[in-house]
Amino acid sequence: MGSEAASLDIIGWREWVALPALGVHTIKAKVDTGARSSALHAFEVEQFERDGQPIVRFQAHPVQRNDTVIVAAEAPLLDQRVVRNSGGQEQLRPVIETSVRVGHQVWLIELTLTNRDDMGFRLLLGRQAVRYRYLVDPGGSYLQPLPEHSS
Repeated sequence: MGSEAASLDIIGWREWVALPALGVHTIKAKVDTGARSSALHAFEVEQFERDGQPIVRFQAHPVQRNDTVIVAAEAPLLDQRVVRNSGGQEQLRPVIETSVRVGHQVWLIELTLTNRDDMGFRLLLGRQAVRYRYLVDPGGSYLQPLPEHSS
């Protein structure tokens, strides 16, 4: 293991994280180094402009198997990208940039918005989100502390 890797914290294949800028205090995330991008379960996705800037408004269910807890959020639209989903189909998805908190670290990630109702996790953290920050232990779960509720 290189000296850079030896200094990285370790996360498991699933972790509790927060998306503070979106008002999501805790959400269970699957850490997937096989996926390039990260994805959040979102519905009622609406794109519009405010003061000439593209914005996306959406709702999310941050709790697995629970459709009653709803978080409404909006963020500047960073991009629209074609992403290949787990079934191999290409989808055009809105992309936002937002803060993520894993353990004691907070940083910005790009996040695609898509319907993940049929998936086990409402949030997928891809390799771009965790690269140079964590080593992933594929046998470990919840190795980082729960996110604190401060932003």
